Amino acid sequence: MEAPPEKSPARRRVSVSVLVWLLVAPGVLWFLGRAFGLERGLLIMLFAGTPYVAAWTVIPLLVAALARRWTAVAVAAVVAAGMAAVVLPRAVADADTGPSTGVELRVLTVNMLYGAADPDQIVQLVRDNDVAVLAVQEFTPQGAAALKASGIDQLLPHQELSPKPEADGSGVYSRHPMLTQSSRRNVGGFQQAFATIQPPGAVPVHVESVHPQAPAGADKFPQWRTDIQNQTPAGTAGPLPILLGDFNATLDHRVMRDLLDTGYRDAAAAVGEGLSTTWPSRNGSDGLVTIDHVLADDRIGVREVQVWDVNGSDHRAVFAALTVPTA
Repeated sequence: MEAPPEKSPARRRVSVSVLVWLLVAPGVLWFLGRAFGLERGLLIMLFAGTPYVAAWTVIPLLVAALARRWTAVAVAAVVAAGMAAVVLPRAVADADTGPSTGVELRVLTVNMLYGAADPDQIVQLVRDNDVAVLAVQEFTPQGAAALKASGIDQLLPHQELSPKPEADGSGVYSRHPMLTQSSRRNVGGFQQAFATIQPPGAVPVHVESVHPQAPAGADKFPQWRTDIQNQTPAGTAGPLPILLGDFNATLDHRVMRDLLDTGYRDAAAAVGEGLSTTWPSRNGSDGLVTIDHVLADDRIGVREVQVWDVNGSDHRAVFAALTVPTA
């Protein structure tokens, strides 16, 4: 039986080149899609994994270099550098995290997973960290009753609560009196509770428990985009806005970056914690993506951010210590 003929050197070179470009091309397409905000359909969910793709782009760069395909090396290097430029700053504290003097305001956001999150743990987090504002999502009547039974009223007596079945409800708890308060229903159906509060000695702030529709199917994609586009913009006259909650979006979604561009800073990214993942978190896992955020108007400083597991929820809680300008 005759052995199969060996490939000629020219054919081997072509095969290696094809393999190299097959490795390089996905990173190129991903980088362009992320850069130009081409999040459509299933790409919305895929783009949430951009930090992982950014790490992967080093592999085709190394393969291209080992194969001595220098044009591919150049393209892969540009892609890897570009991806690093958009992802790595989240892990490094900003030189400017906003005003360092003013009135401290400590805030916490928790998605309660249909009200099933451990109420005692949430109340303990509020107590131990001197939290003045708590925002909750997926806030059910049962969840509201459980927090009340665990003593939330003694710590945060001023409340705007809109508990609803399953994932639709929302609430804001505050240590400080609410000057105005209400709730609104997103296009996607979730409630968002909000209030204007005035911490002693500080200017008034607008706090809102954010929960856009999740991009979980073709019928949800337009609602997700509209809900984020309809969030309160920063940089306007009146109370300084703080948005905190489950945004169902990461900083790699164009619609989220557009919201930031109105004049917000992402608190976690500002202090170098922007790659701390928040969902899905179960049984002590950290999660895969970062969709829970605290956004503070640029006129508000960020001192500290921490992310904690919460028993009974598939989201991690996000805590931020902020500095609000004095009145």
